[in-house]
Amino acid sequence: MAQQRWVRLSVEQPTSTVCVLGTELSLDVRGAAPLDATGFDVWGTPGVNLYVILNGKVMKIPSLLPKWPLDASVEVLAGMDMPSVEVDDEKVRISYFKNSGKTPIAKALLRLTCVEISLDADTNRSGSVSRRARDKSHWTWGPDGKGAILLVNCDRDDSQEGGMDNQDLQVRSYEDLRDMSLMILTTRGPDEAFVEHQLLLHVSASDNDKVGVFHTRGKKLSQYKHILGSGKLSYPVEHASGQEEAIFYVEGLEFPDIGFSGLVSFHVTLLEATGKDLPEAPIFKDTVVFRIAPWIMTPNTLQPITVYVCSTGNNDNFVSDLNKFTTKAGCNLIICPKTENRGDQWIQDEMEIGYVQAPHKSFPVVFDSPRNRKLDVFPFKSVLGPDFGYVTREPADKVVSSLDSFGNLEVSPPVTVQGKEYPLGRILIGSYFPSAEGDEMVRVVRDFLCAQEVQCPVELYSEWLVVGHVDEFMTFVPAADRKGFRLLLASPSACYKLLNEKEQEGYGDAMMFDGLEAGRQKSISAILSDKALRGHNEYFQKCIDWNRDIFKEELGLTEDDIIDIPQLFSTRKGKALAYFPDMVNMLVLGKYLGIPKPFGPIIQDECCLEREVRQLLEPLGLRCTFLDDFEPYHLGWGEVHCGTNVRRKAFSFKWWNMIP
Repeated sequence: MAQQRWVRLSVEQPTSTVCVLGTELSLDVRGAAPLDATGFDVWGTPGVNLYVILNGKVMKIPSLLPKWPLDASVEVLAGMDMPSVEVDDEKVRISYFKNSGKTPIAKALLRLTCVEISLDADTNRSGSVSRRARDKSHWTWGPDGKGAILLVNCDRDDSQEGGMDNQDLQVRSYEDLRDMSLMILTTRGPDEAFVEHQLLLHVSASDNDKVGVFHTRGKKLSQYKHILGSGKLSYPVEHASGQEEAIFYVEGLEFPDIGFSGLVSFHVTLLEATGKDLPEAPIFKDTVVFRIAPWIMTPNTLQPITVYVCSTGNNDNFVSDLNKFTTKAGCNLIICPKTENRGDQWIQDEMEIGYVQAPHKSFPVVFDSPRNRKLDVFPFKSVLGPDFGYVTREPADKVVSSLDSFGNLEVSPPVTVQGKEYPLGRILIGSYFPSAEGDEMVRVVRDFLCAQEVQCPVELYSEWLVVGHVDEFMTFVPAADRKGFRLLLASPSACYKLLNEKEQEGYGDAMMFDGLEAGRQKSISAILSDKALRGHNEYFQKCIDWNRDIFKEELGLTEDDIIDIPQLFSTRKGKALAYFPDMVNMLVLGKYLGIPKPFGPIIQDECCLEREVRQLLEPLGLRCTFLDDFEPYHLGWGEVHCGTNVRRKAFSFKWWNMIP
């Protein structure tokens, strides 16, 4: 249904008004009628489309009925198909009659000027502006959805100093413009019509701190003027003679979050002068809605691009081995020097690298965790840059726990759960057991993750661990069959089963931690006879099994999707630490797996733990490389995954095509 506007008529003098292309004027034929009038007829010039609605039936003028009754059920609509050449060049006349008289007792004349006013953006999500699209004021999800998309301009294209590009009110580079979404205001019609009317571009007060808009008057950067956002609510748009388009560039300032859905609306309103010392009256409004693109995490199944690691002085051998491994996997390696990491090697805990995407542009965005230890400045200082954005969330009281580190933040590959599709996977965060009091990830981070909508978070139980991170007991690896991946779970039960088998085969004297300094070694038989160790691991297995059930329910997994990786845990104050290097805490680079070297018992010249893992994973087409992380990472309560970070390719699936 076309936008309608009520227009009052007069039999005393002609009325002039503007008709905006694509809208209809509902003419007040009854309000202008003389008291004794009982009927009317309608006439218009060829450029006007006229319709009479009587008792719900629509009839186009001219029609077979010469006159129409003046009653409450009658309505006259007028519209036009093209902009006028001159002001008042089209006309509508209403003639009023008394009873069956043939001579009109009065006439009302309406002079019309048609103008085109259209505020447009990429509402079809094609990468270019969709002209004169319908339903611009609504945003819908799905492959058939409509609505424009806006990126948070949170990278730093202009220099290596300062903040993000959306923290100022200037366009400093043409690269900066490419991160913004185009919005075009089209105005066509007689210049005189726009002299007598005002066009106002505006945004609601609730949205003005979420977006910024620049108006360009030319190609030079100095000709881009900040006009909306950051306190500016409206902007009068001048219609220059002969110029039909005004070009605007729109940037996002804030990601979706608690209290902000991510939807922002821009309006252009046509204002008509009403009289001296009186404000102008609105007679037309066009609206376009943008949704700010969410921050999206990337799972292990996506192609790796860059690996990050810290050089701390005591991990030189590990960094050297990692360099060889990443080269084999075809990835870049970025080494954060000691001057920047200040001895903090846990780069996985400091940040998570995801991305944002619009039809015209995509770039990675680093999410800086609130842990704020010695690596706290690295994401902002060294990762933020050209086409690499930055976002963070910190609690107001600055109080955080280990659960707020991003080793406690993972994401699954795409899954389908009871018919519900999650084409971008589901975020996984560790929390406390439902029946007990304990810590959980801070509210500001959890609210942020939920507000992105596209990767509906799942809470796991991780507080049974000393460090409390989900990456200590689970990871995903790619696979060519089934769902395209396997979930790997640390398993004390699988480890005891393997050790029992080796003892029964006569290898009970084989030593765990073989190859490390004297005093650490412990035989298979000694481990199996340690009742306290076994009792603790039976409890830890129950904790993992609780999460196993969550994975099945929330990710739609079956037992065939899960592989148990042998692992034992020691105990510290009733919570778990990896007894030997935690093999699920691995680095996944496509088919190449960088697995913590477990230093298991050597049987027939091979570590039996390594052999077991190879037999479990290599049939999937995966290649296992065991990296020695014992001294620099394992003894510090972490492993390979904790000490590395990965930037991966974005999903090929476009987030706006899903239905949350």
